[in-house]
Amino acid sequence: MNYLKGRAWVFGDDIDTDAIIPARYLTTQDPKDLALHCMEDADPHFAGKVQAGDIIVGGKNFGCGSSREHAPIAIRAAGISCVVAQSFARIFYRNAINIGLPIVECPAAAKAAREGDVLSVDLARGVVENLTLGETYKAVAFPEFMQEIIQSGGLIGFVRQGLGEEG
Repeated sequence: MNYLKGRAWVFGDDIDTDAIIPARYLTTQDPKDLALHCMEDADPHFAGKVQAGDIIVGGKNFGCGSSREHAPIAIRAAGISCVVAQSFARIFYRNAINIGLPIVECPAAAKAAREGDVLSVDLARGVVENLTLGETYKAVAFPEFMQEIIQSGGLIGFVRQGLGEEG
């Protein structure tokens, strides 16, 4: 899981949580239902085109707006393996880690990526490669404990593992 590879879906700056999962769909907590409307206000056909393992690429301040945790849940449930962006809104960043959605800050990779490019992301090394362009970028690497949270499927899984290991 430290190495991810997928097709890029490119979005711009200030993609807010309403664009990721519109408020009109917050009547459900079911990840499968949320996935059907993921990125709907940014690209109405996104949910029908995305494939498991694909990667969202964002500009600056990805995930700004409300603190709803539905946004990273919708992204993960849609099959997205990772989000690479120039920067993330802090609450989105925290919510993504809490649910085990890998996110990577890498401004150079985000700026260079084009829709459909194939990207690979090495979470452990903090490296993003654009295989289509043949370019490699250094990303902000997660500390080891955050990598463990993501590997555990999120904060709840991480805590459960810790409790199981300690008794």
